[in-house]
Amino acid sequence: MASALPVSLQATKDRLQVAAIDFGTTYSGYAFSFRTDFLENPLKILTNKWESQGGSATLVSMKTPSCVLFSPDGKFDSFGYDAEEKYLTLAMDEQHTRWFYFKNFKMLLYENKNLTRSTQLTDDKGLKMPAHKVFSACIRYLKDHLVNLQSVPGKSLKFREMHWVLTVPAIWDDSAKQFMREAAVEAGIATENLSLALEPEAAALYCRYLPMEKVVDSAGKASIESFAPGKRYLVLDAGGGTIDITVHETLPDGTVKEVYKANGGPWGGTTVDKAFVSFLEEVTGPEVMQIFKTQHKEDFLQLMREFEIKKKTMEPKDDPDAKTMFRMPLAIHETFRTVNGTDFRMSLLLKQNLKDNVTFTGDKMRVKPAQIQALFQKTIDHIVNHLTDIFKRPEVQGANMILMVGGFSESKMLQNALKKNFPSKQLVIPEDAGLAVLKGAVIFGHKPDAIVARVTPLTYGIEIWPHFDASRHPRSKLKMIDGIARCADYFDKHIEADTEVQAGKTFEEKQYFPLTDDQTKMSIKIFASPNKNPRYTDDSGCSFKGKILVNLPDGKTANEKEVVVKMIYGNTELKVEARVVKTGTVLSATLDFLG
Repeated sequence: MASALPVSLQATKDRLQVAAIDFGTTYSGYAFSFRTDFLENPLKILTNKWESQGGSATLVSMKTPSCVLFSPDGKFDSFGYDAEEKYLTLAMDEQHTRWFYFKNFKMLLYENKNLTRSTQLTDDKGLKMPAHKVFSACIRYLKDHLVNLQSVPGKSLKFREMHWVLTVPAIWDDSAKQFMREAAVEAGIATENLSLALEPEAAALYCRYLPMEKVVDSAGKASIESFAPGKRYLVLDAGGGTIDITVHETLPDGTVKEVYKANGGPWGGTTVDKAFVSFLEEVTGPEVMQIFKTQHKEDFLQLMREFEIKKKTMEPKDDPDAKTMFRMPLAIHETFRTVNGTDFRMSLLLKQNLKDNVTFTGDKMRVKPAQIQALFQKTIDHIVNHLTDIFKRPEVQGANMILMVGGFSESKMLQNALKKNFPSKQLVIPEDAGLAVLKGAVIFGHKPDAIVARVTPLTYGIEIWPHFDASRHPRSKLKMIDGIARCADYFDKHIEADTEVQAGKTFEEKQYFPLTDDQTKMSIKIFASPNKNPRYTDDSGCSFKGKILVNLPDGKTANEKEVVVKMIYGNTELKVEARVVKTGTVLSATLDFLG
């Protein structure tokens, strides 16, 4: 079979086994491969099959729901389908009220712009638990589940030889990435054996290794030329929580560089789920729906599982009377009658905005195409408008392919909207689009140098207090320290937004010294801004990101403790190094984005 691109197959030598954990908003899973297999066939990647025994039939999938259950005393109990089914059993017996149940909670790391190690998660009943504990327990479960596998013929999994890769959205900020790394370390993964892979990058890497017949566009044509050297393409990773976008260019040696900074927003598949629940509330009334969700959890779960399946196949229909059917659980009918004293099917006759779009036949709710389209419309509008703006950027010119990956990319509604709004672009949906991130993360673990350059999303700098210069600094910034006039809040720029950076590259080294002679440690504040030339750390758009913590050398004066700090850019995580100016001695320096 022909490969989509002649990419070098040389793997990182010391990574004999690579395992990836894709911890998603709605679903999670893991995959792994051995170096010997990777050198022979990079796509020989093993995954686990997860089973749900709930309902009338066994459900088998390559991922399991991202939900976790803790006992009333805060101890981890179960994850995925096991957690989902046990919680439903507890709820049916009315024993669930003191148990902690978290689902679809990954979005916290994107939405919370003041993330700390003490940030709390709130479950479906209002119970709180430290987010760090919840994330760490989930990662530990997935890690242990993999390590305990005994079903690899002729080979054994060895934890000490395993390099782990954890997937994260490219649009996450530094604090969210550090949070995930620390949670993984708490789960038992050594930090030196852990890499973070950006989800759209991992997915694109996987697609580049696929046989050409498995990388076809929406018209069924092979798209090998779209990955050829010199070609640019946009990666749209449509997950449950976020839409994650990067734009890549293939280089002559088969490696890849990012040509436009990672971007996106909270417009993933769960927004359509929320729209469906809001629609049901409109049909039944908010009080009925709230009772149904809280007192009939199993029926609600089955209804949402059915919608999840239908969501992928729903598509625009030319016939305005072609209806989509949903089985409405008996509990909804009974709850409506209890609350309102009548049949809610009859109540639709009084709702002018719904009566023409929704009808009932027995226990089946039949919904017209216009109403189905409305469930997707707000989400699709966000995505289309965002892509329209991106394609206007000069850096994106020449990107004629949209590579759709992630579970929500399998939605016919989303695919159709992109075809309609971007007719000049080639739309490519690879086989196993929902597993592209997970399998690509394994490949990234073997080939971490596959992405050779990235674009900085922000301008990064350090807050310093230089000598006050009345000709350059406003008087409002004048501060006296130990009798010396200094300028407060000065933004000392390290790197500018939208700069293309080679992976692992350091820019100009910066020299800093403590403000007082008796300091033994220095806390250097990092600020960032979307603007290219901020002057002060309190300028509009400028925000505090974290600190560089440096243990200072021995010395009698501040000048003797002068250090050189350099930040390392272009990798999936920001890193820092520090050394003494006079002696060149390397110092202990760490980044802290979690406060």
